Amino acid sequence: MLNKLKTLAAISLIGLGAPALADDPLSIGFVVPNTIGTTGWDHELDRGRREMEAHFGDKVSVQAVDSVGEGPDATRVMNRMVAKGAKMLFLGSFGHMNDGIALAKRDPSLAVVHAGGYLNAPNFATYAVRHYEGAYLAGMAAGYKTKNNQIGVIAAFPLPEVLGIMNAYVLGAQSVNADLRPVKVVWMNSWFDPARNRASAESLVSQGVDVLFSLFPGSPSAVAAAEEMGVYVTTTLSDSTSIAPTKHLAAAQVNLAPIYIDLVQSVLDGKFEGTDTFSGIADGTVEVAGLNPDLSDEQRSAILARQDEIRNGTFEPFTGPISDNAGNEVVAAGASLDVAGIKGMGFLVKGIDTTLPN
Repeated sequence: MLNKLKTLAAISLIGLGAPALADDPLSIGFVVPNTIGTTGWDHELDRGRREMEAHFGDKVSVQAVDSVGEGPDATRVMNRMVAKGAKMLFLGSFGHMNDGIALAKRDPSLAVVHAGGYLNAPNFATYAVRHYEGAYLAGMAAGYKTKNNQIGVIAAFPLPEVLGIMNAYVLGAQSVNADLRPVKVVWMNSWFDPARNRASAESLVSQGVDVLFSLFPGSPSAVAAAEEMGVYVTTTLSDSTSIAPTKHLAAAQVNLAPIYIDLVQSVLDGKFEGTDTFSGIADGTVEVAGLNPDLSDEQRSAILARQDEIRNGTFEPFTGPISDNAGNEVVAAGASLDVAGIKGMGFLVKGIDTTLPN
């Protein structure tokens, strides 16, 4: 699909290539990896961008491009934005990391922000979302509503972030349902494959699954399939009630605007640093959303109470004792995983019926 330059209402093309003056708006480029839909990662990137623009008004001007995959296209788009005067770039895909940091090193005056990744430089910042916190809450909803005690997960890749989300989800479900059967998993090994996403949902349901978890869905096809098959579905990233109006059970909703606003303000204040931000419920970046009315008042209250505990720091999803699915203790009783342990997660908790590739 050809890349489409989306010229937004706030953009001013006149003078983008000129040096910024004190009263000039901060010129910002946004690079979004896929087509912007109504839910999912690209939707949340764009929603965060729009809320950031609304917050700053005429202090910023934005040029945004969607459908920018990895490789030469991304390089061309980034270079074109900088040539048009961008002083700050937001890069939305893990695959944009190497090109982005190379550009940052060539131009120390450019502030670059990358979603995810593991590299930083003085003018190259990263951010990550504590998706696992919302996943724990969505897992509680799943544990409450499964009648077969059989949950199924459709997951993108067996990466540490994905493992953390899946583990937290299963721990949340186990916390309210001691009778769960081992959780079934289908690995997509793709960020975007609508046909396989739907087929995976159908396969899991045929095996007795009555609550699905769509973990980093590139498309809403599994959510739509759940509605058609009459089984509950939970998801990361976006409240998908509009796609599954009767069977959407809960979402680990993301709001990237607080991250974007803080980072843009740091550039405006001349205080931008190439550090990493790890943001969650306490920061307004994650919340449980789209709770199905089929949840009882007691169940809903328990989920929201747990969310409040995460927000005020009195509960951490990865608090031991926790064992992996081979029976090894991975978190001791009373201990909690630190940020390094969460971001580098390399195990599956007890009760997940899959293995990790060697």
